[in-house]
Amino acid sequence: MNLFNVYPLFDITPVRAKDVYVYDKNNVQYLDLYGGHAVISIGHSHPKYVYNIAKQINKIGFYSNSIQNPLQDKLAQELAETSGCKNYHLFLCNSGAEANENALKLASFQTNKKKVIAFKNGFHGRTSAAVAVTDNSKIIAPINAQQEIELFNLGDLQGVEAALKQQDVCAVIIECIQGVGGLDESKTSFYRGLHLLCKKYEVILIADEVQSGFGRTGDFFAFQKHKITPDIISMAKGMGNGFPVGGILIHSSIKASFGLLGTTFGGNHLACIASLTVLEVLKTEKLQKNAKEISNYFKKQALTIPKLKAIKGRGLMLGLEFDFPVAALRKELIYKHHIFTGNAKNPNLLRILPPLTIQKKHIDLFIEALKIEVS
Repeated sequence: MNLFNVYPLFDITPVRAKDVYVYDKNNVQYLDLYGGHAVISIGHSHPKYVYNIAKQINKIGFYSNSIQNPLQDKLAQELAETSGCKNYHLFLCNSGAEANENALKLASFQTNKKKVIAFKNGFHGRTSAAVAVTDNSKIIAPINAQQEIELFNLGDLQGVEAALKQQDVCAVIIECIQGVGGLDESKTSFYRGLHLLCKKYEVILIADEVQSGFGRTGDFFAFQKHKITPDIISMAKGMGNGFPVGGILIHSSIKASFGLLGTTFGGNHLACIASLTVLEVLKTEKLQKNAKEISNYFKKQALTIPKLKAIKGRGLMLGLEFDFPVAALRKELIYKHHIFTGNAKNPNLLRILPPLTIQKKHIDLFIEALKIEVS
């Protein structure tokens, strides 16, 4: 049997990884500035992470959500303390797409409506309603297109309010920094205005923090810069440092009932330990502070790169925009300089999403390689 061929692959076979480096089957070392789509938060194979997961799997790795699991309660408490989001409840699942599915479903339950407002160049997943609110017609099948969605330009408060006045919207979903779309972020006045409109028209505001959450922007969540209070916050990726885990934070104004949401694997013992370890390391190694400091250094050094059009993003969710497509440049960085970077919907954008443990010396290696290729 062959694999269902949906992924264009680079001819590299990683067999081990440590902190910011990945090693292939020929023991070639690669600097990882992409973190497997912003998944690696505390570094590959962090000693505390490896120890805690190994210790837990020797006890119990999984049982369904029909029994008590104190690790879930501990994760909820630690998450509240570390993120500062204390007036919320936690529901655990397995991925970012699943988190957004549950967020949208809950919004529809809460309002008894079904239309969703999303934004152009947004990405929220590849399943059902999550892909329907994603701005990419190539991955939306007819069964997904049945959803009632209206897309607006980022920053268009006037258009959003005109739609909300129709009183048929259950949710507004937004990435405060767009990931796959190309690292675009609007002004604080827009996010605050959006928050007020959702309150005015009794619509659920969903902050998609799947890529930007867990310290990646220097804040725990990207929306916190704008001082808004979303009704639901979706998260995944860096939450597990490679272990499949996702979740939503649900504002306490939204009430739970048995059977409202559910999952088989969500919140299993190993997933909880993975996420608890991420929170512990973020705190003890001061990785949010490091994200801000390295971001400032990166942006300063990037100004010396020839042909650079713009530096986008914040924290360690960054993009370098050129006036030419970067596909060939990415290949040169991988095969010639052994550096992983990412792409975006914007073909001219190079995405930088490294582990939050990255240091200035690693940025220097990248800038030097980039100068060689674009000079």
